[in-house]
Amino acid sequence: MDIRKINRGLSVSPQIAPADVAELKMAGFRSIICNRPDGEGNDQPTFAEIEEAARTAGLEAHYMPIIPGRVADEDAGRFDAAISDLPGPVLAYCRTGTRSTTLWALAEGARGTPLPTILAATKAAGYDMSGVVRRIANGGKTPTDVADFSHDIVIIGGGSAGVSVAASLLARVSDLDIAIIDPQDVHYYQPGWTMVGGGIFEPEVTARTMGSLIPRGVSWIKAAVSAFEPANNAVILDGCRVVRYNRLIVAPGLKLDWDAIEGLPETLGRNGVTSNYRYDLAPYTWKLVKGMKSGKAIFTQPPMPIKCAGAPQKALYLSGDHWFKSGDLANIEIEFCNAGGVLFGVKDYVPALQEYIARYNAQLSFMHNLVRIDGPARKAWFSVTDAGGNKEIVEKSFDMIHVVPPQTAPDFIRVSPLADAAGWVDVDQTTLRHKTFENIWSLGDVMNAPNAKTAAAARKQAPVVANNVLADIGRVKGIAHYDGYGSCPLTVERGKIVLAEFGYGGKLLPSFPGFLVDGTRPSRISWLLKERILPPIYWKAMLKGKEWMARPEVVG
Repeated sequence: MDIRKINRGLSVSPQIAPADVAELKMAGFRSIICNRPDGEGNDQPTFAEIEEAARTAGLEAHYMPIIPGRVADEDAGRFDAAISDLPGPVLAYCRTGTRSTTLWALAEGARGTPLPTILAATKAAGYDMSGVVRRIANGGKTPTDVADFSHDIVIIGGGSAGVSVAASLLARVSDLDIAIIDPQDVHYYQPGWTMVGGGIFEPEVTARTMGSLIPRGVSWIKAAVSAFEPANNAVILDGCRVVRYNRLIVAPGLKLDWDAIEGLPETLGRNGVTSNYRYDLAPYTWKLVKGMKSGKAIFTQPPMPIKCAGAPQKALYLSGDHWFKSGDLANIEIEFCNAGGVLFGVKDYVPALQEYIARYNAQLSFMHNLVRIDGPARKAWFSVTDAGGNKEIVEKSFDMIHVVPPQTAPDFIRVSPLADAAGWVDVDQTTLRHKTFENIWSLGDVMNAPNAKTAAAARKQAPVVANNVLADIGRVKGIAHYDGYGSCPLTVERGKIVLAEFGYGGKLLPSFPGFLVDGTRPSRISWLLKERILPPIYWKAMLKGKEWMARPEVVG
């Protein structure tokens, strides 16, 4: 843990884990405040998990989530009151500790504490609150006429899309002034988590330090974005610091909304409740699968859009394959509860998938949306919609349930001027340029083009955005077009994959000739591609600006 003392009664820290709570107790803390909304990160424990650990240790736990970009003076007042009401000393945490420190600084400013005193305390703790002080001095509004950072091209997000587009930019023009904004210390190869949940990969092979992947020559601003002021070409960070840009690329990924399912945060990672959509839970999936010899296994899929639409059923197939080969399948009932009405959105791949549904004797329950779960009771409730649009709540029992949470754009995107009515970044689906702000582009899971949200899609989008940003600067000629390409390697059994590759409108876009790989049929070659070839391509090519089989179509 990285505990930083603000004063005698308050310390702050980045995200803590349930296992840290006992150590906090030993360090003398009596209360914990969580300022981070659930679902901000793929390796983030829920507050319910922290709260249970705190209860066990005899500590108070208080949930006060603050959406990035919406730290209000009233929030600071509530934070101040909580510190006063809770037994001290108190530890407050968020993603990096910055939000918690900002709340304290604003509360102290409202109390009339001299600004140099606030700056000295936060600087000693390792947090730069100069932007907050400017906000206090400016009557509560962060001025954007003075920048803490200024770069020609600013990229928000250090995931697969953000790092790839930075590398693609530098591969074209090496002397660019680029910065990536991302608070995370670890970068994840998320497509590998399905394989972790199937017992094929160890989780550690899917993670690398962020610092090792940021392209050389790119500045890394290790902070979270709070808000956008596109009219002023400015991004405001946690702590009210300001980043100015000439061109902005937005690629922060999406948010996993665990809290949207009642009771889910309290039971994740125990009571047979798991998900391959979180780094620390994928190993639990494999533990459950290995240990299950009989009973009921439910696999869920929420309403679209979601990250990798095939992932919910990949978990089913790999689990079913293990039980099939272990001889336990006859004693295990499998059910796939899908909030949608079809097994897969591109019909050409459905026949092969149906064969495996039959092989594992899985029941398909369409229009079943998980809304509530009781882990200790091993029960789940689904909202079921019939052909006439009527809804009813249906209760199901389980011994194991693999849950995929609903997914939205991150909160700081949804409340921003960049978002469409549904909260996603509003872009032209061909050029990936923002429809309103001409010096902004977006790629990856956060934008609203009607393509599959997969790493393979980001691999094709990154060169398009890189080309089009440079065309706007005047460093290259021609506009690149994105055709909606996405790929979903459906792991139907250990050793075979249905390689779904398609673009806008479900048009098939195979990367290989049919005599080599027929993507509509299960293939051993496709499995080798997923297991052996794609991870090195990801780490050594896609994130390095080597656009193997990803060169964009350039017009004009």
